[in-house]
Amino acid sequence: MGRTVSHQEEKNPEKRKADEALNRAMALCSKTEYCISDIRQKLESWGLEPEKAGDVIAVLLRENFINEERYAGAYARDKYRYNKWGRVKIVSMLKAKGIPSAIIDTAVSFTDEGEYKQLVRDMLLSRRKSVKARNQYDLKGKLLRYGLSKGFESSLLYDILNDLE
Repeated sequence: MGRTVSHQEEKNPEKRKADEALNRAMALCSKTEYCISDIRQKLESWGLEPEKAGDVIAVLLRENFINEERYAGAYARDKYRYNKWGRVKIVSMLKAKGIPSAIIDTAVSFTDEGEYKQLVRDMLLSRRKSVKARNQYDLKGKLLRYGLSKGFESSLLYDILNDLE
């Protein structure tokens, strides 16, 4: 006659799966900054139920493996410094990841205004050398579109492009 599996034993594989996911997530978070939405996606891609994923995330937050302020600050600095992104694009990407507005505002406030304007100016001057344009108007349009695609404010781009003439 077959053995009856107790309710406790039935839950055991699910608990083991959650514990393994927690350990994997801790290992990931100890190497690189992650936000809650990124970790939630990873946990669900590993086959963890949304409720269990929420429990794992709660532990990661409590143990400070995940910290939205730290993540947003690192993300903003890296995208600005290495990818030469503007504030508009950084803010947009952080919003898409579900980071609260107050945290985003703090994260993008690290930039020195003078340094920021100089970065845009240098980037546009560098791009200007490789852009083929029929006339000054065409050149300005192409440089403006390029600056907007990098996430810089249109008013700042207009000011700099007018100064470059």
